[in-house]
Amino acid sequence: MAFDSLSAFLAMGGHGVYVWAAWGVTGLLLVGVVLHARAERRALLRDLRRRARRARHHGASGAAATTVSHQEGHARES
Repeated sequence: MAFDSLSAFLAMGGHGVYVWAAWGVTGLLLVGVVLHARAERRALLRDLRRRARRARHHGASGAAATTVSHQEGHARES
């Protein structure tokens, strides 16, 4: 074993503060990325459900359909 005791392992030859701080920051960033991705996914699914409900509602009411041109980026009445 490279270290004589647990305290020597944690001290890392005097560099333990930097080593463990780096591990802690990395862990926090990874958790933050996962939480952010989950929140973005929930928001996207909520938006898609809202759009689907709106499309069903407009389709059932007989209102004129609105299409979006992906090249122009604005809505057009059809």
